[in-house]
Amino acid sequence: MKLRIIIAALATLGSAVPNTHSQPEEAPAKRAAWPSTPHITSGRYVRDATGTNITYAGTNWPGAADVMIPEGLQYQSIATIVGKVKSLGMNTIRLTYAIQMIDEIYSNGGKDITLQKAFAQALGQANGTKVLNQVLAKNPGFTASTTRLEVFDAVAAECAKQEIYILLDNHISKGMWCCSEDDGNSWWGDTYFNTANWARGLAYMADHVSQPVPVQVSDHPTDPPQGRNWTALTSMSLRNEPREPKGNNKSSARATYNWQGWYTFVKQGAEAIHTKNADVLIFLSGLSYDTYLTPVVQGTALTPGTGKFSVADFPGYANKLVLELHTYDTSASNCNNMQNNLYKNGFQALTTSAANVFPVMLTEFGFQMDASTWKGVYASCLATYLPAQKAGWMIWVLAGSYYIRSGIQDYEEGWGLLNHDWSGWRSPSYVNGALLAMVKNTLS
Repeated sequence: MKLRIIIAALATLGSAVPNTHSQPEEAPAKRAAWPSTPHITSGRYVRDATGTNITYAGTNWPGAADVMIPEGLQYQSIATIVGKVKSLGMNTIRLTYAIQMIDEIYSNGGKDITLQKAFAQALGQANGTKVLNQVLAKNPGFTASTTRLEVFDAVAAECAKQEIYILLDNHISKGMWCCSEDDGNSWWGDTYFNTANWARGLAYMADHVSQPVPVQVSDHPTDPPQGRNWTALTSMSLRNEPREPKGNNKSSARATYNWQGWYTFVKQGAEAIHTKNADVLIFLSGLSYDTYLTPVVQGTALTPGTGKFSVADFPGYANKLVLELHTYDTSASNCNNMQNNLYKNGFQALTTSAANVFPVMLTEFGFQMDASTWKGVYASCLATYLPAQKAGWMIWVLAGSYYIRSGIQDYEEGWGLLNHDWSGWRSPSYVNGALLAMVKNTLS
């Protein structure tokens, strides 16, 4: 902070030096220091601290599965992976985490568990040790005693270094592959979805990312960052893909699966974040796997009650709310119909016809990364629609593989932008034929 104050003071002094030219010259436009936070909303736009409209365009980096650290580190360094995102011209990573990680910190006397333990728990002792050693070889700043949260800190530090914004996404409660209606993580009160722990976890992370960086004295300059100030962080989500709970005995959870229940929980989560960190944007996701937010946008009753969404229910931070949607309508055969559905499901909030105007971002969409799928209606329609709306988006998914997914270790991700060892693009034809232009057109 002191360094920023000094820099600002020097800039002010510099601007006071008189112009010695005989003819006045127009001063060049000043670029705000990245990330120019805090970001706020103004109608349909997100604006940085200078009042400039900005758009997010990026990808998802999963970190919420069984190991509960960002994927791919056994194959590539954090710097290399962030560099891959940067090479596409993207400016955002949606980084996912599980509430279980915070629950275990609380149950462990306030201390996070080590990578050694995390990999052994998820992969077994033998395979866990093997993969851990691969991670340490690719990321020599870590040790077996590095904690999971310190890995997240290191990702945040690298994103700041390469100027990539972070949307920190609460993806799930129990660390595992997401999502289904019977996975115990579907809705507040479900088997693993403890509402109080969820709110506590949101508050913990909101506080963690905002703490000042302490002075670090180390004989090992490659040590992972010990500070917790996530300069790159601009936003946090409340919950990924709320959905109807099924296949269990949680009748109490099913009873609140409606818009009235949603509003109760959303207000609780938003307050938990804002109380600990007033700077971040807060992303709200809708029902049915976050596929629609219609009553919020249109200002209709939040059924089965008669109450309506009101920014007055978020006192002091109504300008921090963003709507997020997902769509996986991969079988779409008509682009106009698809765009109309997106409009009806929430993108109407970008227009003055909405009762409540908000920025709207498509934080998940994705498809098989091959030579032809990207040419279909679904992918090509989004490639034109989102840039035309100047709407933010994050494609699912960056990961070329997972440490473990649904019990299968070193799982191949066919939808991944990166190949299995995270060394190159899985579908260069998509990247060069559509994705680069989509990023450019969105951010231009």
